[in-house]
Amino acid sequence: MIANNLIYTLTAPYQFQQEIRKSIFLAHAVPVYTEMQVGEWLQRLKIPEATHNCWAYRIGQNYKSNDDGEPSGTAGRPILQVIERQNFDCTLVIVIRWFGGIKLGAGGLIRAYSGTAAECLRQSSSKLYIPKKEIIIVCSFSDYALVKARIGEYQAEIAMENFESMDVECHLVVPEEQYLALKQRLLDLTRGQILIEDII
Repeated sequence: MIANNLIYTLTAPYQFQQEIRKSIFLAHAVPVYTEMQVGEWLQRLKIPEATHNCWAYRIGQNYKSNDDGEPSGTAGRPILQVIERQNFDCTLVIVIRWFGGIKLGAGGLIRAYSGTAAECLRQSSSKLYIPKKEIIIVCSFSDYALVKARIGEYQAEIAMENFESMDVECHLVVPEEQYLALKQRLLDLTRGQILIEDII
C-alpha cells in the first residue's frame, strides 16, 4: 500500500495489455517532465489504426486527459484518477483500445480503462519522486574547486560546466528541499563572491 504523503514516478516506460470482452486494451506508462515530452510520447505511442487512443498525464499541478471519441468521462478521466490514486507524478498513461464488437457501456468502459491503467502502473518500476530545481552558478576558478567539493553533500548534480570565460559557469540540479541550505553554503564558501540564479 502506498502511503498518501509519498509521491512516485516511473523509472522507465512500461506497457501492459489485456483483453476485455473481445476488446484489446494496451496501456503504456511513461515518465514525462514537460508538456513537450507529453506531445512527443503521444506522437510515438498512438496507433492510428486502433479504435481509440485515450490518455492522461500529471506533471505537478498540470494535468490533462482525453477520451479520444469514447463517451465523455469514460476513459481519460478514469486514467487520470488512477494516476492520482496511486500517487504518481510526472507520469503519462495512454490506453489504446481495439474494439472487439461488444459494447461495454459507460460503467464497463470506466472499469476497463481504469483497470488497465492501474495494472500497468502497479507492474511498472517506480521510485520516490523528489522535486528538483535547476540553478546556474558563476564563480572564480579558485572558488569553484571549493564549490565542487561540497555540492554532493546536498545531493546536487552537475548538469553542465562551462570553463570558456574568465569564470566558471555551472548548471546544477538540486532537490528543492536542499536548495536554500546549498545556496547559503555556497555564499559562505565564496564569501558572497558567487552568482546564483534560478532557471525559470
